[in-house]
Amino acid sequence: MDHDDTRSNTAPEDPESPEDAGVHAQASSGAGASGEAERNDDAKHGTPEIPSVLPVLAVRDVVVFNYMILPLFVGREKSVLAVENAIQNSRYLFVCAQKEEQVEEPTLDDLYMTGSIVAVMRMLKMPDGRLKLLVQGISRARIASFIQTEPFMLAEVQAIEEHDSVKFSVEVEAMLRSAREQSEQILALRGVSSGEIMNVLQGVDDPGRLADLIAANLRLRVEEAQRILEAEEPVERLQLVNTQLSKEVEVATMQARIQNTAREGMDKAQKDYFLREQMKAIRRELGERDFDQEDEMSELAAAIAKAGMPKDVRKEAEKQLRRLGAMHGDSSEATVVRTYLDWLIELPWKKMSKDQLDIRLAAKILDEDHYGLHKIKDRILEYLSVRKLNPESKGPILCFVGPPGVGKTSLGRSIARALKRQFQRLSLGGMRDEAEIRGHRRTYIGSMPGRIIQAVKQAGTRNPVIVLDEVDKLGTDFRGDPSSALLEVLDPEQNFSFSDHYLNVPFDLSKVMFICTANHLETIPSALRDRMEVIALPGYTMQEKLAIAQRHLLPKIIKDNGLTEKNLSIHTKAVERIIREYTREAGLRSLERKLGALCRKIARRKAEGHKGPFRAGAAQVPKFLGVPRFLDAEKEKDFTSGLALGLAWTPFGGEVLHIEASSMKGKGRLTLTGHLGDVMQESAKAALSYARAHIKELGIEAGFAEKTDIHIHVPSGATPKDGPSAGVTMVIALISALTAKPVDSTLCMTGELTLRGRILPVGGIKEKILAAVARGLDHVIIPSQNVKDLEDVPKELLRRIHVHPVQHVDEVLPLAFGTR
Repeated sequence: MDHDDTRSNTAPEDPESPEDAGVHAQASSGAGASGEAERNDDAKHGTPEIPSVLPVLAVRDVVVFNYMILPLFVGREKSVLAVENAIQNSRYLFVCAQKEEQVEEPTLDDLYMTGSIVAVMRMLKMPDGRLKLLVQGISRARIASFIQTEPFMLAEVQAIEEHDSVKFSVEVEAMLRSAREQSEQILALRGVSSGEIMNVLQGVDDPGRLADLIAANLRLRVEEAQRILEAEEPVERLQLVNTQLSKEVEVATMQARIQNTAREGMDKAQKDYFLREQMKAIRRELGERDFDQEDEMSELAAAIAKAGMPKDVRKEAEKQLRRLGAMHGDSSEATVVRTYLDWLIELPWKKMSKDQLDIRLAAKILDEDHYGLHKIKDRILEYLSVRKLNPESKGPILCFVGPPGVGKTSLGRSIARALKRQFQRLSLGGMRDEAEIRGHRRTYIGSMPGRIIQAVKQAGTRNPVIVLDEVDKLGTDFRGDPSSALLEVLDPEQNFSFSDHYLNVPFDLSKVMFICTANHLETIPSALRDRMEVIALPGYTMQEKLAIAQRHLLPKIIKDNGLTEKNLSIHTKAVERIIREYTREAGLRSLERKLGALCRKIARRKAEGHKGPFRAGAAQVPKFLGVPRFLDAEKEKDFTSGLALGLAWTPFGGEVLHIEASSMKGKGRLTLTGHLGDVMQESAKAALSYARAHIKELGIEAGFAEKTDIHIHVPSGATPKDGPSAGVTMVIALISALTAKPVDSTLCMTGELTLRGRILPVGGIKEKILAAVARGLDHVIIPSQNVKDLEDVPKELLRRIHVHPVQHVDEVLPLAFGTR
């Protein structure tokens, strides 16, 4: 490198000092005056003039102006030879700048043709072979032609004469003043004493000389400095310098503003510190605050900084902390603010548990916790797979709908276990206050956040699994509608900024996995239901209940009652009998209670000193559990006319209905009993209308409608019954009563009836077939459009009962009256 720093020319001992511009101006002016005097003295004593052929020294990042004195470090071989040649001859060099600083061996095309003739004032050889020069700019010059390029560059140069006479005008005077004023402004912004320097600048009236003096000390890029050097007209040079000074003023102003802002911030922090210390001393003297409270304020401030709150939340927390600092520690308001800050600090603003997205392991965990439910498990694994491939995806809100005891809540717990997330459960049954969801305003005594925020805090992470249990049992009264408050919670497009009334700041719930459970879908408001993906959980079959009891229930119940599988064995037939005769439900809760009662009986015998092992077979079940609740004696081998078996769906599973019809002499009245709903009564009327319209085809006595009363009854009259699926059963029972033909006792049926005799599809096919199999029936009639629902029915069930799909009543008659 040919030199070290262009700004170290006049102050090499402190090249980075902020006073460079002023010192340079003063030093350069003095150096220029002495140099000019020396040249005049040399001319008087006959010193040789500057030769026209001079060695060329290429420099990297500096442009030399007239009267400028600066040090140069010379290290390249060509440059060293050029300097040595100058020292041996006239001690003059032609210095020009490179166009590109990184070029190590510049060619003619890499150099600016305009430069400066300099006089070598001093030279010092360094130990590493480099040369250190002190040079002074003598005159502008340009290269006319190159004499040689090896071993060093030698060129013929032409000096550029300075314009001695400049016509002073108002414009020139304005530019001179502007240059001086802007120079003074820069010095003031940099904090430099400008009196002596400005005296030097005021003493220079030549526009070209003043422009060179200022340009030599400005921090200019090579291109900008070269443009000023090449301007031959003094006024033009001064105008270019004024432009650069304006830019430098802007930069210096901005720099000073930044420094002042930083300094003011530091001063304010120091001032605040001293004022706080004084306030502490005053309060200690007044006895208003003790050291523990001061420590508490410091701990709260540190906890707020550590909590990872978003910017707007932290701003609110710091505001409340300042309010707390201005209150008396024993005031009620201080307690409210302190509690609020504790909530903000303890919420997991940034803490998240890492999801375990191993799909095979999740499938294994689901199989361990639940038997069957294959479609539900597949949907859960699909959800986890999407989370694995796209962690930022907004997953659906799953809603498990099904009868009690089928494992809806425990499925949520299994999902949390599979994901390795925290699990929280909120029971919404009977909730009527909207504030339970959104929280209470802090203006109320005893206010606190809503149940959602409480669950997140208890979980300790931003992404727990929260089960909203019994969402179909939310209530509404004068305190608000909780189901409407849930709309924001369960909407992925809104819950990223959920606002609790107590917190009054947004909290991100988008990472929480919400799972809802319900027994009835119809009671859930449509707007809330639209935000959820409904997954139906049907009741369990006999085989599924038996497998669940053996795999999950019995080991747990035996252990809970202080027994072991070695001293107690319950036979499979015993479990089947309990399921068949003691529990008829879709879920497993009654079965679990009955198994628990049986184990308690045996635990008592063991506690009384009886020696085991104990065995429980099917014959011993009544001894432990008493008389069966549901007996097979209800099943009749032969039906009398007017009796038919129908199938119904209830929230607790399927059920077999006895539908009875009786005809008697009368005036054509229709009587319906059995606590029937409006839809079921309409089905009975439709059945009667069909029978009256098809007297001949059905073999019914003509004119029965005017002289016969019809009574249709459905037993279990205390139980409300409704729905269209009993239509086909009613028409068969009515035809049987009018024709005195008995219906096949091994047959049951379901389907909606139209006036034309068509059989329309109904719901709950799986539960209904399950009930028919449990009753021991052999045949079941279903609408043809329900054949697709047989895919949900286990194969072992279908092997135990014969399914007859039908489209019209004409197809039912031969099946019902034994002519199939």
